Amino acid sequence: MSPSPALLPVVAISTDLKTIAGHPTYAVAQKYVDPVLELAGALPVLLPSIGAGTPIDALLDTVDGLVLSGSPSNIEPHHYGQDLSNPESPADPARDATILPLIRAAVARGVPVFGICRGFQEINVALGGTLLQEVHHTEGFDDHREDDTLDILGQYAPAHPVHAVAGGLLAGIVGAPSWQVNSLHGQGIETLAPDLLAQAHAPDGLVEAYSHRSAPGFLLAVQWHPEWLAAQNAVSRALYAAFGDACREHARRRRAGALAMSA
Repeated sequence: MSPSPALLPVVAISTDLKTIAGHPTYAVAQKYVDPVLELAGALPVLLPSIGAGTPIDALLDTVDGLVLSGSPSNIEPHHYGQDLSNPESPADPARDATILPLIRAAVARGVPVFGICRGFQEINVALGGTLLQEVHHTEGFDDHREDDTLDILGQYAPAHPVHAVAGGLLAGIVGAPSWQVNSLHGQGIETLAPDLLAQAHAPDGLVEAYSHRSAPGFLLAVQWHPEWLAAQNAVSRALYAAFGDACREHARRRRAGALAMSA
């Protein structure tokens, strides 16, 4: 049974700033939005990438969770102390300026966070980690990019297994030691931020999922794309269910606090 609308937690979903038909547009693919309602049982709202003017405290007073979506763009490497290795790398500085400080504030306040692909990389950078700008050109790692000669179904097909850390949060959520995932990313984790804890790895050792060691709220991020055909994938359903449960608990606490203040 679906929760009644009055009980729906509110989840903000990050957007890109891109040009569509000549107009600057805040946009996110539908695939990131629908599972928040259908599988997590939360009300999705889109978060514009308005940069440094984002009213972070007001936003976090209002929402019960954050989904950090994937994107074709990459985080500008000056945010993690590197120079740009490929001048053709797509960037979205407005999203960087919006999301990186928002992550730090959300983690500190215990707002549940679910990061996907670029969102996975954003959390790591926001908390002090670094990225491999071109995994496929890094010795010891496989090519994790999609085959762009395939149609979209082929690009999002299972590409390799991930192996969960035994006894970890992710293994507990999924209820299995390993499973198959898609793979559509050129960048990946170089050094994991000190407060993050690896939860799964690809066969070449690349970190594919992590949690937070001590955050007061739920935090889970994955490098693959669980939003793709999520309702048909048991792992995706489990991930969104766990995130939705965390958002409902946060909503209960937030609303109880508001009632106590008004009493």
